[in-house]
Amino acid sequence: MSFQPVVPLTGYTGWKFLERTLEKQQAAFSESQPISRATDYFAQNIAKVQTAADLVNDRQLLTVALGAFGLDEDINNRFFIREILEGGTIADDALANRLSDSRYAEFSKSFGFGDLPISRTGQSGFASEIIQRYEEQQFAKAVGAQNNDLRLALNLNEGLDKIVTQNSTQAGQWFSVMGNPPLRSVFETALGLPKSIAAVDIDQQREIFQERAGSVLGSENLSDLNTPEMQEKIIRLFMVRSE
Repeated sequence: MSFQPVVPLTGYTGWKFLERTLEKQQAAFSESQPISRATDYFAQNIAKVQTAADLVNDRQLLTVALGAFGLDEDINNRFFIREILEGGTIADDALANRLSDSRYAEFSKSFGFGDLPISRTGQSGFASEIIQRYEEQQFAKAVGAQNNDLRLALNLNEGLDKIVTQNSTQAGQWFSVMGNPPLRSVFETALGLPKSIAAVDIDQQREIFQERAGSVLGSENLSDLNTPEMQEKIIRLFMVRSE
């Protein structure tokens, strides 16, 4: 039986309710039959996968792999996903690096088919790492079916932390935020930026994001914004302006 998240309120009040009940709701969701069935299969079989072809040819494994990165809608694009995985992320012209959505590069790098002599699928802890991401992403997706603003807010903590950890330069961090659709949406709304900003030059976009963050949040440094207090401020602004 599938567990449906309880989201009785909207806006910032709804976020605070979800935040208070998040741990228990996520645990119940992860233990529900559809999720546990998918994750059990992944845990038992992912180590057998040696190539990108092996992964894309097993729909059950691919469902969890894509779902862990919020790329569920690509489940039927097997040729495209195989090319993403085999191309890796080392070369600047790799397909994953040429896409505006940075989640593809993160997906490719996590599995390592194109970057490493031997993929990460057989490494100790790899299955648990992807399963945890899958459970979190699918819970957020279920929340989003009721309230998409709450789904976007759920992505902020982990998404921002990964970007700050994996990018050494401030410019690189902002480009990663701009290339991650859920995070971009949260920051655009929280900072009061119009969607039309996407039409201007990419470097100019970054400058606008940074300048507005400095004026609205008090710092344009994402490391400064990656604290519980600042994340809460960003979410509050996002929720209030979304309404």
